[in-house]
Amino acid sequence: MSISLAELEAIVRAAGNIALTYFKDLKNVGVNKKSPRDYVTAADVAVEAYLKEVLTQRCPEYGFWGEESGQTADQTNRWIVDPIDGTHSFSRGQYYWSISVALEIDGELIMGAVFAPALNDYYCAEKGKGAFKNGESIRVSTEDNLENGMIATGFACLRSYLTDNNLARFARIAQHTTGQRRFGSAAMDLCLVADGQLDAFWEQELNLYDVAAGALIAKEAGASVTDFSGNAGIYPKQILVTNGLILSQILSYM
Repeated sequence: MSISLAELEAIVRAAGNIALTYFKDLKNVGVNKKSPRDYVTAADVAVEAYLKEVLTQRCPEYGFWGEESGQTADQTNRWIVDPIDGTHSFSRGQYYWSISVALEIDGELIMGAVFAPALNDYYCAEKGKGAFKNGESIRVSTEDNLENGMIATGFACLRSYLTDNNLARFARIAQHTTGQRRFGSAAMDLCLVADGQLDAFWEQELNLYDVAAGALIAKEAGASVTDFSGNAGIYPKQILVTNGLILSQILSYM
């Protein structure tokens, strides 16, 4: 591999500084809609343009897939980037949004970084080497009873006007837990499971760039990553990430 975690961190933090420049001047940031419920800002475009330029220069052997600019021609080995995950939160001045960057080689996630600039929380992982937050090793929680659990979800399916909109699933699961959260950034939610702040997170109808980096970080922190039937793997259209100890319990309500 031709780039280190430290080099990637320097690049992603620089992208975060670009995002913060816009975040501190939101009244002058243009907000547009890609669809009736899907937002994009000038910050999304600027951050992705920076990451695409720098990562392509640093690692010309890798392709690039960004939410805003799409895919380059060669996607065999690639960077997978969401420049701002949680754009709506960003546009309203809320702090739970993040920059997500993952490196995939031969279909396998090798490296991932999720940076929440407004919180100054930086999560990263390299396959087989553990997960880290701000330089410190992190692990999933040890909670083994869903009834005591803190869970989170999201509603990308509502943005898409889908009949299976997660509301019934949320109602089934939430009543069997102690705490329920909806933060607005799937990448951050995955990192919160990795860090033990959440015991489980699920969402449906996402894209790979929403979850690639966060899923690797969660796995390296000891999390189970499955679909809603418990099949191991990263399935953006049905992703369930838990501390592993409550997996079977939460699957019974899926």
